[in-house]
Amino acid sequence: MTSMVIDGIGVLYTGDPERAEIEDAALVVEDGLVAWTGPSAEAPQADRRMAAGGRAVIPGFVDSHAHLVFAGDRTAEFQARMSGQAYTGGGIRTTVAATRQAGDAELATRAAALVREMLAQGTTTVEIKSGYGLTVEDERRCLEIATTLTDETTFLGAHVVPSGMAADDYVRLVAGEMLQACAPYAKWVDVFCERGAFDGDQTREILRAGIDAGLQARVHAGQLGEGPGVRIACELGAASADHCTHLTPADVDALASSGTVATLLPGAEFSTRSPYPDARKLIDAGVTVALATDCNPGSSYTSSMPFCVALAVREMGMTPLEAIRAATYGGARALRRTDVGWLRPGARADLVVLDAPSYVHLAYRPGVPLVHQVFQRGLLLE
Repeated sequence: MTSMVIDGIGVLYTGDPERAEIEDAALVVEDGLVAWTGPSAEAPQADRRMAAGGRAVIPGFVDSHAHLVFAGDRTAEFQARMSGQAYTGGGIRTTVAATRQAGDAELATRAAALVREMLAQGTTTVEIKSGYGLTVEDERRCLEIATTLTDETTFLGAHVVPSGMAADDYVRLVAGEMLQACAPYAKWVDVFCERGAFDGDQTREILRAGIDAGLQARVHAGQLGEGPGVRIACELGAASADHCTHLTPADVDALASSGTVATLLPGAEFSTRSPYPDARKLIDAGVTVALATDCNPGSSYTSSMPFCVALAVREMGMTPLEAIRAATYGGARALRRTDVGWLRPGARADLVVLDAPSYVHLAYRPGVPLVHQVFQRGLLLE
């Protein structure tokens, strides 16, 4: 095994509740894992040394909600929204048509480029959904492509009902033949529980079928309006309820009394000119909150977790500390991971060196490229 010490860290944000921040810090990496954290003056010897020069170090971002396997462009839809047209989710079918026509190589090339874009901005763990195929074969191949890029793959055949098909027929297809074809390539099952997509009964049917097939659940819930999605997520033990833009008091209570994470996606509100989720209410109620990009071609075409951190602080009532925790540890909780999202001994050495003395600068200097270096499993990415 080889070891490396990174010392001279201005502020080390570990994410470890026992010691979340260490000033004038050092970190030791050994065999791809974090071996030690503490003050620079107490750092043990290592085979190699790297001086951080007063820069801050944080865990790699964990983006627990992204739609990266797609083809086509929805610039016209974005321009229409910026001219006052409301977002309804109907443009998903535009991407479905383009994705079905695209070859595997085209889809894989674009998805890989987005993952590289994310890595350059400090995201070292990403979840990738299907959902732009909506046929058995297209959903399967999208997930197979996703498995080449991440271990966190999600079957989202229940994104919308494709044109020309009855809703009940499509639900049976998703919960039956499509799930059977896609389950070998997926870890998670997801449903867009929303008006114009899938109602509560349909959501339960699909999620239960996925759980019976060995997948774990997550739910798109409360993006366009109040609905049953959050409570279904909590009822079925889903890892996360994602969006949570429109919540009732009962939704907040359900999240607070369950292990379900509320994953907030401020890039979607920014891009659709919608109200932002009330993160302050969730945090004060004791809900675990995650931040993710929702990177997709229609409603949130951003791959930048730093941008989402800045939005969360400016628009959602979060402190910089709460936002950085949600973008790292919160995302890991939403994926039920304990090996990423923090920098404690035994965790994966996925870390980001910032060109700033503190993580606060991610919100203080929005839009500025502050990621200086990214390490994944202890290896510096070039």
